[in-house]
Amino acid sequence: MEFEFCTPTRVIFGRGSEGRVGEIVSSYGYRRVLFVYGGGSVKKSGLYDRVCESLASNGISFSELSGVKPNPVLSLAKRGMALARETGAELILAVGGGSVIDTAKEIAIGALDGGEHWDFALGKRTPERALPVGVVLTISAAGSEMSSSAVLTNEEDGSKRGYNTPLHRPLFAICNPELTFTVDKYQTASGIVDILMHTLERYFAPVPDTEITDAIALALCREVVKAGRIAYENPQNYEARASLMWASSLSHNDLTGAGRFFAGTCHRLEHEMSAKYDVAHGAGLAVVFPAFAKYVYRLAPERFARFAREVFAVTLADDLVAAEQGIEILSSYFRSIGMPLTFGELGIPDPDILDMARRCSRDKTISLPSYIKIGYDEMLDIYRLML
Repeated sequence: MEFEFCTPTRVIFGRGSEGRVGEIVSSYGYRRVLFVYGGGSVKKSGLYDRVCESLASNGISFSELSGVKPNPVLSLAKRGMALARETGAELILAVGGGSVIDTAKEIAIGALDGGEHWDFALGKRTPERALPVGVVLTISAAGSEMSSSAVLTNEEDGSKRGYNTPLHRPLFAICNPELTFTVDKYQTASGIVDILMHTLERYFAPVPDTEITDAIALALCREVVKAGRIAYENPQNYEARASLMWASSLSHNDLTGAGRFFAGTCHRLEHEMSAKYDVAHGAGLAVVFPAFAKYVYRLAPERFARFAREVFAVTLADDLVAAEQGIEILSSYFRSIGMPLTFGELGIPDPDILDMARRCSRDKTISLPSYIKIGYDEMLDIYRLML
């Protein structure tokens, strides 16, 4: 596939880098900031105070929007849009993970747009301008710190939607792996799955081999599996945390999809799960991907076999058998880091798969791309494999 590759986000990576946030904002000439964050953990860790001090010492005034939760919601983003307009914010500063960053991205566009913001997610309009977004990253997972995408839930109708635009790319991202030391095991594992899926949803897109991109993608997956094991058992291992943090950014900045595309089939199936049941996104993906893989691998056994051989050192010569073993090893890996593999293990004993398939297929009007078209009936089949 022909492609364009542009990753304009400036990355400041390393120990103590969050202390430079005021200096970095000031270097762009901005003096008024809207500081967006989640809640208690940012304050308990002392990060909130360090960010405030750095901003203030560089002559930057700021207002605050707190309360962002996992599976972020449109209503809070709209509050932020109004606050950004009222205070004349020149930059939106996200201190947190993907939920905070996605909220900041929506605020950055909505602050300069007077129309119905959800129209962008529905594809009715395309945003034309946005305030810049800066990031202080606190969890390795969504890759939103360098991506062109953002996903929110609209509480009015329960729909979870995302859209891509170059305007979503943050201006800068400050990445200190030490800030992830206190992330608990469940969220660490959820992040590991999300990083893997951002790459695998590109690697398993129905496109012919792209040798350099494929090699990068498989190397990233191999390192994430290795670093993930270490970080899960030893949360304060800097090298493992650093590998996960950098992989988080690279997995979703389009590098692992150059010449391919982000199929997003598993993400779309999971979005209906987390919108309806408010589960952790990465944990939901751990349930979705093995079921999806078992449903389609016979249509591209050589592709799945290559993944098995290069990521998990499977040595079987038969592609079909190697592919099957790779899926099983990945499933076992998910379980070894405390991730669920079924709806029941996810805490959903009686899922309404009919409603999720209906919503995912937009009332049976669309299908998702894969080695076959994944329409309503196929979605139901895949959801059934998760029971």
